[in-house]
Amino acid sequence: MIQKIKGTIDVLPDETPLYRMIESVMREEAKNYGFGEIRTPTFENTELFERGVGDTTDVVQKEMYTFVDRDENRRISLRPEGTASVVRALLEHGCQSDPMPLKYFYLINCFRHEAPQAGRSREFFQFGAELFGAEGAAADATMIALASSVFRRLGLKGLTLHLNSIGCKNCRGGYRSALVDYFGARREELCDTCKTRLEKNPLRLLDCKSPICNSIAKGAPKTIDFLCPDCKAHFDALTRLLDGMGIRYVIDPAIVRGLDYYTRTVFEFIADGIGAQSTVCGGGRYDGLVEELGGAPMPAIGFAMGITRVILALRAQGIEEPKPAAPRLYIAALGEKASEAAAVITERLRQTGAFVECDLVGRSLKAQMKYANKIGADYTLILGDNELESRRAFLRDMKNSTQTEVELDTFTLP
Repeated sequence: MIQKIKGTIDVLPDETPLYRMIESVMREEAKNYGFGEIRTPTFENTELFERGVGDTTDVVQKEMYTFVDRDENRRISLRPEGTASVVRALLEHGCQSDPMPLKYFYLINCFRHEAPQAGRSREFFQFGAELFGAEGAAADATMIALASSVFRRLGLKGLTLHLNSIGCKNCRGGYRSALVDYFGARREELCDTCKTRLEKNPLRLLDCKSPICNSIAKGAPKTIDFLCPDCKAHFDALTRLLDGMGIRYVIDPAIVRGLDYYTRTVFEFIADGIGAQSTVCGGGRYDGLVEELGGAPMPAIGFAMGITRVILALRAQGIEEPKPAAPRLYIAALGEKASEAAAVITERLRQTGAFVECDLVGRSLKAQMKYANKIGADYTLILGDNELESRRAFLRDMKNSTQTEVELDTFTLP
């Protein structure tokens, strides 16, 4: 038997109502904050992610699904995240000339070749939002407030907002030197990947998954101690705004995020009780990414929210999951002619927008009634020879067991 690829998931019909509910909340909150939906391709030129995400990141070095396009002999990658594609689309369609700020949201699937575990799969689903053209701390606060609003609407509790600033290119030099000095003194203890990062991008050492490197990183210099005056003022303004909005946070110097494009503000929402993959939302500023990908300099900030992890957090808190929709009417039929009539009436009622079912698998009348009860039909209608001849039948209310006589050719559901 052919089975699904390792690290992918099937979402069956009894689970999709929960996904749809969560996605509906995300769409509604994004709309309330003025964000419009953008849809980008599932795969892009590999160079987009190498330049945008960073060629020293784990995502690019180890986790991307990359192949050669047979028609044009170029490297193509399945998207590992959404931001780079949004920036590419913004530039390709000339959106930089539109009124600022630009606000986009998306619901997408992404792909990374990682070790599957609870909350981590190789194909995963994200809600993301990106805001371009606003450099002030109010934009950062708006994005954090949007994410917080989604969680509040979903009824998700026990989340902690972890906040940090990793500075800009003006203050990175001093911090980079401090990191090189710190990790260089323990170079021989680092994994091979981090030995390379020490020369190319020492900031990446702070989020290495190796237990040894992770332990060493805990004693590393803190980014927040090396901020230039502008970055410090920006961070202070953000914390004041969050305080005014009533959004609680903890300042966490360990938050650096795993992609190279981040600058200044970085943040994560972390959930209790869902295991190691506890980050349900992460994001930050990426003021240099638009320029890196060929556009004019443009400030930007965004986040991505893992839908599977949100579901794990909701289930850990015992949320009552929405049930699949139940039909308004089930038409039970006795005999071939009645079955044909049931199919015709079912279709007529469906054309009015009603959810109506009838038997398709040849059940007995008793089995049909049992099935109607099992699927939670609001009403049932039984058709037999007498009903076909008189063109009248009894509509039974399954909740209060009352019956009403109806005309088969003209009746509509209450």
